[in-house]
Amino acid sequence: MSYLKKNRLELLQILILNFYKGVIKVSFNIAICILIFSLFIGILKTVESLSMIFTETTVRASFKDLVTNVLTLIVVLELIRAFVDYFEYERVRIEIVLEVLIAFIIREFMIHLFESTLSGLEVFLWCAGIIIVVFARTLSIIYRPDKVLSKINQSR
Repeated sequence: MSYLKKNRLELLQILILNFYKGVIKVSFNIAICILIFSLFIGILKTVESLSMIFTETTVRASFKDLVTNVLTLIVVLELIRAFVDYFEYERVRIEIVLEVLIAFIIREFMIHLFESTLSGLEVFLWCAGIIIVVFARTLSIIYRPDKVLSKINQSR
């Protein structure tokens, strides 16, 4: 292959890569905007549902809705953090994804606890799942790629 054809091919690859990165950035920005808008609506709905505490016949039902809404907001906040984190590192870090997963699992576990639909074995399994994901997150922090690469580079 001639030198000119090789340069054209490299230029085309660079243009395609830059276009791809641009599309990803625009997509992530749109996702962040949608999540932030949803978060504000969720906060307004949660504040609105505070009035249900005074009007509901049982406090348990109103608190269940309130806790569910607040835990959902926490999951959305974690998702926004994951998307924003992408711009800093230009990759999705596994530890952030695991934090979102932990928040989501705890949310679901709390909802099932408030509904009183869990047996003893199910509580054990939920807790085991949470512990496994927390352990995976701990491993992802201990063996972060930047730490592993710096150790490899120091040993050379």
